[in-house]
Amino acid sequence: MITAAATRPPDTVLLGGRVWTGGAVGALVTGLAVTDGVVTAAGPEAAVHALAGPGTERVSLDGRFVVPGFIDAHIHAIKGGMERRQCDLLAATTLPEVRATVSRYTAGHPDEPWVLGGGWSMDLFPGGIPSARLLDELTGDRPALLYSRDHHTAWVNSAALRIAGIDAATPDPPGGRIERDPDGTPGGALQERAMFLVSRLVPAPSRAEHVEGLREAQRYLHGLGVVGWQDAKVLHRPADAEVYAALADEGGLTARVVGAQWWEPEDGLDQLDRLRAVRAAHNRPGLRFDSVKLMLDGVCETHTAAMLAPYDNLPEPGRRGIAYYDQETLDRTVTALDAAGFQVHFHTVGDAAVRQALDAVAHARRANGDSGLRHHLAHIQVVHPEDVGRFRPLGVAANAQPLWARHEPQMTELTIPYLGTERSGWQYPFGSLVRSGAVIAIGSDWPVSTPDPLALLHVAVNRTPVPRPGGPDGPDVFLPAERLSLKDAMNAYQMGSAYLNHAEDRHGSLEPGKQADLVVLDRDPFAAPDSVWRAGVVETRVAGRVVFSR
Repeated sequence: MITAAATRPPDTVLLGGRVWTGGAVGALVTGLAVTDGVVTAAGPEAAVHALAGPGTERVSLDGRFVVPGFIDAHIHAIKGGMERRQCDLLAATTLPEVRATVSRYTAGHPDEPWVLGGGWSMDLFPGGIPSARLLDELTGDRPALLYSRDHHTAWVNSAALRIAGIDAATPDPPGGRIERDPDGTPGGALQERAMFLVSRLVPAPSRAEHVEGLREAQRYLHGLGVVGWQDAKVLHRPADAEVYAALADEGGLTARVVGAQWWEPEDGLDQLDRLRAVRAAHNRPGLRFDSVKLMLDGVCETHTAAMLAPYDNLPEPGRRGIAYYDQETLDRTVTALDAAGFQVHFHTVGDAAVRQALDAVAHARRANGDSGLRHHLAHIQVVHPEDVGRFRPLGVAANAQPLWARHEPQMTELTIPYLGTERSGWQYPFGSLVRSGAVIAIGSDWPVSTPDPLALLHVAVNRTPVPRPGGPDGPDVFLPAERLSLKDAMNAYQMGSAYLNHAEDRHGSLEPGKQADLVVLDRDPFAAPDSVWRAGVVETRVAGRVVFSR
């Protein structure tokens, strides 16, 4: 029996099931007591039941399984919630489904000036590049902009290209690329910073619409067992921090959130005062803005991830992707952020970007000493073996998005042929990082991919796709040595993410003295790690209070 100090009987006891407390011990108990939103006892059912008083709520688990609430270490909640209210293509797994979804949405929203949304998968189009002509068929003369699921490519129609003034004579902008037909005509796909040529023209949603998008995101995430997150791109235009603060001020923000403010490369160190002002003005209980997002490169599928050696099999030999910073500028930026008390949340996909980020943190440590800030590298798709062992000594955490660590068309057709055999084996080295002693956290990157923790855990543990009707039988395990145990994967999604948010003393496990953030599952995921995805969320509680119930 593990207990914390309590001056009165618990408000709630959970009995009649099993509770995995998580954390370093990972105890399995049959009873849990909660008082004032905090776990006050975890142990045998009879002992916990004996603590109950006349006013204690007795929750019967009916044999179900309880785990700590999931904390998403890398998510775009406002964007995800807004896209759920727009043309949401995340569930479309075939081109006919994409066509049907876009057509249905366009017909059902005739008064909207633009067709907006996203979530399409690159492997559904030849070479990963969709065409404006196809989107013209589905949307007509109304301008349309639909982001790919990784948000590194925008699919636009001819009307959008015309409004933006993009034609054969338009040069590629710095850090971006306009995909073109053989005659040089823009083809309908805009890569990286070329997306801004069109997105800047889209009418801005109102503040109220953004708040409703965040409210929808929170509702959806709580239903999946997510109790908190780090928002990986808190924009200043529009003012996303104000959206979070508005929901918090009305008492509607039940998730615990850290916002990573977006760093504008063009603004340089002059923006530090703005970052400080946002942090000071919009921090609330359970809501902080002391992280900053630095985008270092693109993605492998479009050959924009920054690589140490050139991509293979490209018509333009020598292409190494897009690096948004030179090392000197990045060193100076990270050192200044570290000195100002900001955690740095890096986007690093290619091995060159990973090395660049580690080198920048090393520079900051030499300049500032160990600040105690938990800088972390998100995505870490390709990591050179020489860099795996650098995370722990530098105090840098690995922020993993495991859903992509599997054989699927985007991997087998758009990535492996261009990385080559050796580099393909360096992808998503989660097991190697854990064995090296690095702290690993898990995030979904929603709306880039599903935010369902059970789907992400399945891939992290098995390195195979979540089975789907009509899918291949028994797909090969993708780099089996990099699989995580279910315990390690769970802890990464709970304690690892809490650690990134400087909150492991209050969140991430169900040990007495910590906040009672918990998820009731309909089965024991540890009983069948090869089918974790089959588990379903029955109830989610934040600080002991029910925020979702099936």
